[in-house]
Amino acid sequence: MHVVIVGGGWAGCAAAFSVQAAGAKAILVEKTDMLLGTGLVGGIMRNNGRFTAHEEIVAMGGGELLAVIETVVTHHNVNFPGHLHAMLYDVTRIEPAIRSLLLLSGVRLGLQKRVTGVSRKGDAISSLLTVDGEEIKGDVYIDCTGTAGPAGNCLRYGAGCAMCILRCPTFGPRVSLTDRAGVAEIRAGEGFPHFEAMSGSCKLEKKSIRPDLIRKLEREGVLVVPLPHHLRRSEQLQKKACQQYSLNDFAKNLIILDTGHAKLMTPYFPLEILRTLNGFQDARYADPYSGGKGNSVRFMAMAPCDAALRVSGVENLFCAGEKTGLLVGHTEAIATGFLAGHNAVRLISGCEPLVLPDKLACGDIISFMHREMKKTAGLGKKYTFSGSVYFERMGELGLYTTDIAKIKERVDKTGLTGIFKQRML
Repeated sequence: MHVVIVGGGWAGCAAAFSVQAAGAKAILVEKTDMLLGTGLVGGIMRNNGRFTAHEEIVAMGGGELLAVIETVVTHHNVNFPGHLHAMLYDVTRIEPAIRSLLLLSGVRLGLQKRVTGVSRKGDAISSLLTVDGEEIKGDVYIDCTGTAGPAGNCLRYGAGCAMCILRCPTFGPRVSLTDRAGVAEIRAGEGFPHFEAMSGSCKLEKKSIRPDLIRKLEREGVLVVPLPHHLRRSEQLQKKACQQYSLNDFAKNLIILDTGHAKLMTPYFPLEILRTLNGFQDARYADPYSGGKGNSVRFMAMAPCDAALRVSGVENLFCAGEKTGLLVGHTEAIATGFLAGHNAVRLISGCEPLVLPDKLACGDIISFMHREMKKTAGLGKKYTFSGSVYFERMGELGLYTTDIAKIKERVDKTGLTGIFKQRML
């Protein structure tokens, strides 16, 4: 029995691994030549409430995938404004490590295979068609295509194509599996123009920054450079998809994290102004190459789905990652990927889909986000374990903790210890 996952970001990789663990065969289809999507420029995990969610995933049986991330970590327990105990992984080394794990687990990878069409029989998807004419058949499908792009949206809602890590001009625009299956998506600009948001950071080439600053960055994992008052731009904070970084400290300072590259925590920063700062006279951007002007625009189209991540209107379609709604981050994508993959196999086996309980952060964030998205005000927010409205909720409900034993006990009380390792077929 086969599950076809479209989109090879963190959500898609977690879903594929989860499918294999549950006893079915996973086919992971990705339009570019690399896995992990924005995980190739992200690199931040375990900050704030993501610590709790990370350990919940481990307790539920997802530890093998998360352990691979640990092999390429650059820094543990990094504190930066508004964030504690972050783990930074090397974005230049993570993709081969995850690819190897998936191949060893039996996942079949289809790279540079952009999906262009969907065939349906009644209320179910029967096959997918790729740009090179290949037909891919499965029993269940998972949409992990994300919400960024295509380039036309970056022009309409952002500052033009930034040639970001999605590389639409090279590999073609993102194609939504949900849309091609005939399901009406929740789209930006259709009555709610504030869905769209730029990614929260861009990257600088380390060699273009003064060496002593890079030595400090690599030693401590974080570099905070105060900005002159006239260069502070607080209005940029509201443009971030990652609202956990929408703090005044990020307007008053250049905050740079060591993720293999120098990760500049702002959606963009004009290059000619950046080069006026001491130590940045020769600065240049890496991905996205247009970090001086813009960045990838996200949350353009989301799938209507339930708490089990099953897409409305199609019997055999699930979703994960940003496709599930206004959910931001690697840990969030991994959590939903594991759930969608597991539920895809449960559907094949004839079992009821799993809904993660609200007693777990990984379950509560899904149900809370979906409730909030039914409100006009809720559609203007983003939801993440690491900050903003949902991290505040974690604190209020007592869900946030760094006590690993307590997290394991909490998962055990729900009966879900090791659930993602349980073979359904």
